[in-house]
Amino acid sequence: MRAIKVALLVGALGLWAPAGAVGQVIQQSVAPSAQQALRTAQPVELTDTSKVFSLADLLTYVTLRHPVARQAGLQPERARQEVRYARGLFDPAASSKYYGKTFGGKEYFHDWDTQLRVPLWFGADVKAGFERGVGTYVNPENATPLAGLSYVGVSVPVVQGLLMDERRAAVRQAQALQGLAEAERRGALNKLVLQAAKDYWEWSLHYQRLALLRRNTDLADVRFRAVRERVRQGDLAAIDSIEALTELQNRQATLVQAQVQWQNATLLLSTYLWDEQQQPRELPPQVRPQALPVPTAWRLLPPDSVAALAELALQIHPELQKSRAKLSQLTIERRLLSNKLLPKLNLDYNLLQAGQPFNPEAGARLSGSYLQNNYKLGVSFAYPLLLRQERAKLQLNRLKLRETELDLQQDSREIQTGVRTVANEWDALREQLRLQEQVVQNAERLRNGEQVRFENGESSVFLLNSREATLVSARVKLAELQAKYAQTQATLRWAAGGIE
Repeated sequence: MRAIKVALLVGALGLWAPAGAVGQVIQQSVAPSAQQALRTAQPVELTDTSKVFSLADLLTYVTLRHPVARQAGLQPERARQEVRYARGLFDPAASSKYYGKTFGGKEYFHDWDTQLRVPLWFGADVKAGFERGVGTYVNPENATPLAGLSYVGVSVPVVQGLLMDERRAAVRQAQALQGLAEAERRGALNKLVLQAAKDYWEWSLHYQRLALLRRNTDLADVRFRAVRERVRQGDLAAIDSIEALTELQNRQATLVQAQVQWQNATLLLSTYLWDEQQQPRELPPQVRPQALPVPTAWRLLPPDSVAALAELALQIHPELQKSRAKLSQLTIERRLLSNKLLPKLNLDYNLLQAGQPFNPEAGARLSGSYLQNNYKLGVSFAYPLLLRQERAKLQLNRLKLRETELDLQQDSREIQTGVRTVANEWDALREQLRLQEQVVQNAERLRNGEQVRFENGESSVFLLNSREATLVSARVKLAELQAKYAQTQATLRWAAGGIE
């Protein structure tokens, strides 16, 4: 049921997701066929300049080929290698050492010790080895039978290190780092996608403004020619031709400025385009953006969608996932530091067998008498009397934990507030768009009426130009609100945790 609600919410907001990648919660809610379609998405080719370069095409380029996106994609692999590095602390280790002394042609001793040590997860080490110490002056402690001495043993921490030690803590923290790396990857990618979407709609806005101003300039040019002809015929005063020419020149100057803004917006958008060889691409001159959102796309947010988005943000937002991963790491560190307050008591037991490994001098019978007479036992104990370092480290860890918990609470509140703020802007923009559309309609009626009056000789070129200036200003304002509405959609996705 929850998956259905999230899927409906995504559809209602017009959320877009390029190849491979949606936040974890949303991805689980997408049907397998839809996930396959996302994974197989490819950027549109830019060779055919007759195509519309849509927002989906741009974001596919960004998520698949942009250097920042590829750099973010390295984070999970880095985290996996950190886990692999930590697990290396449990790798079996083989060691061997030999010491011998011969002086004046006389052999003093030969001392050889080879060992295989296998760390276990619960803190103990299993070991097996072979040692041989022979010679006239060999240390009696290291003396063995002539064939050597093989052994199998175990080293166990009885108090400190039994429940948690540095090796297990390193692995657990590295595993928590995977969640942190994934959150950092999603956070970097979502910020990139948000900025790309905003720049795209700015590009579309400049295209729309350029088209409006070009049409307005063409209209002024036609009017100037018509007025000039009527002046020649004596129907209008000469001052009217100067008025029409001045208006034409003003619109031409504005058009030139709009042309430069369009070119600069195209260059800015081209910075997001890279090919498979990591070479920058340029947008072809004739490629055009998709249209700004039309009135049918000015959808009202469902009544419960804001609460659903806020709840979703608490689950998948990268900043919150980062804080949770840090909390997990600090919790593991606290367990380790608490264990450091216990005394060190280690037991070491080796079962001895005369002869080489797999070739003993006599078969060992693991009876009670054999175990009592053929072993090497060690016990070590250590305990700081004041524990100032250990207690200080534990207290510092508790302070870091508290700071991170407070950061998590504050971030959660800010994220929920951000979702509601953008949702309010969404609703306000819908109302502004509705009103501005009526303003455009009214300005168009006034302009058409003034045109009729001008043709009947009841108006002037100045008044007609004023009406047209008001109309084009209203249309540009409507285009700006449409672009802002589209940008607000992208901002709402980002505020709710972002969708890659």
